[in-house]
Amino acid sequence: MAIISEHHIFLSEDANVGLQTRLKDAITRAIWDGRFAPGDRLPATRALAKHLGISRITVSLAYDSLLATGYIVSLARSGYFVAPDAPTRIETVGTAGNGTVEQMDWAARLGDPPKALGAQANPPDWRRYKYPFIFGEPDVARFPVDDWRDCVRRALGKRHFEQIAFDARDRDDPFLLEQIVRRSVSGRGVAASVEEVLVTAGAQNALWLMVQVLFPKREGVVAIEDPGYPELRNLLYQQGLTVRPIPVDQDGLRVSEIPSDVQAVFVTPSHQAPTGATMSMARRNELLERAEQDDFIVIEDDYDYEMAYASPALPALKSLDRRGRVVYVGSFSKSIFPGLRLGYLTADAALVEHARAIRTLSGRHLPGLTQKTVAYFLSEGHYNSHSRRMRMRMSRRNEVLREALGAQGLTPALERVTGGTTLWLRGPDGMIDTEIVAALREKSVLVEAGSAFYADPNPPMNRLRLGFATIETALIEDGVALIAEAIRAQV
Repeated sequence: MAIISEHHIFLSEDANVGLQTRLKDAITRAIWDGRFAPGDRLPATRALAKHLGISRITVSLAYDSLLATGYIVSLARSGYFVAPDAPTRIETVGTAGNGTVEQMDWAARLGDPPKALGAQANPPDWRRYKYPFIFGEPDVARFPVDDWRDCVRRALGKRHFEQIAFDARDRDDPFLLEQIVRRSVSGRGVAASVEEVLVTAGAQNALWLMVQVLFPKREGVVAIEDPGYPELRNLLYQQGLTVRPIPVDQDGLRVSEIPSDVQAVFVTPSHQAPTGATMSMARRNELLERAEQDDFIVIEDDYDYEMAYASPALPALKSLDRRGRVVYVGSFSKSIFPGLRLGYLTADAALVEHARAIRTLSGRHLPGLTQKTVAYFLSEGHYNSHSRRMRMRMSRRNEVLREALGAQGLTPALERVTGGTTLWLRGPDGMIDTEIVAALREKSVLVEAGSAFYADPNPPMNRLRLGFATIETALIEDGVALIAEAIRAQV
């Protein structure tokens, strides 16, 4: 139950209608629209009369009329409340909408909304599935909640409250920037100053900012991986850019197939999304040479580098860059939890300032409390400890998953991976991934259709992406048996 403030009730300016009727209609419409919910307490007659500048008897008469028509109820010594069974607009006006004002047709004016999420976003109720082989969701059962809570308390301390409460304008938390430079990008071999880092609302926001900075006129040619990240592809198409999909293999993006007319190349070299392939050192050097030769920018999306459980990990492209052509994008969404929506980009200070200006136009800065909490989570070592435990767990699950697939006669597309939380499965010829996905949902198994990751309108249909960050290790073998059974039943 909520208490409705008198400030939430507005009278129309129609002088041809009496005050009592206008007040009754205002409350009726608020109930119809759901602004006043069943059980909400209405303002006292004296307070409402004073606020509206009308007599108390007018308010009392309006309430009496609402009582008589079943919109509100009166409780002795408690006041007036919205009735639990108050009439709805449909019950009162009817489905034909007689007497209602014709609404603007926004669907006709705007057309179809742009594609935003990938073709197969995880269902909201994914937790009810017994075998969730999906990507992008956290293993919350193993998250150090107590450590996180302690960091939140410290961030809310008196000495920080002014900083997180005031408007930071276009600036980021200095403590967080320092920790990103010392404990995050440095782990990838990247040397950066705090002036070369911008905090973003996750990696997706960083990618969006780069598109705005590099292509302000919404025209240009970009190269992406194919298969690749659907949300990036949707973003680039929505911005009106010409997209050149480039095939990937076990060594990552095929650099030799990048056209000479591109202005930017988007890559995921650590763990290619979605195949999990790691770009070889030879390809990394080749890409940087091509960038210099053809004068394009490289945007390196290192969305889950913390999950590199093969040692030693290859250095980031940004760490090999000597000319400032690489923009490095990092995220805490996979390593902490996706609901955090916190990431960053690292680039030349001039580019960062451009991105900062555009970010300020849309959202100014990220929430101060979130930034300060993450800064403490990094500085106290909780982030590194949690990442280390997750790497060990993901490495073990990767082994179990591969063994289970082998026992069922299924072969991963890549013989070996250096990290990540997904496996790219190539099924037999004749397999139709979308039908497999639908059939497995009936058996409480969630997998992702590989065809959704291709830019080609006629993609191969015998691919599946299996995530293993959320499924319990003990359930992997049984889940794989169900996947194999569904594939055998189809082909």
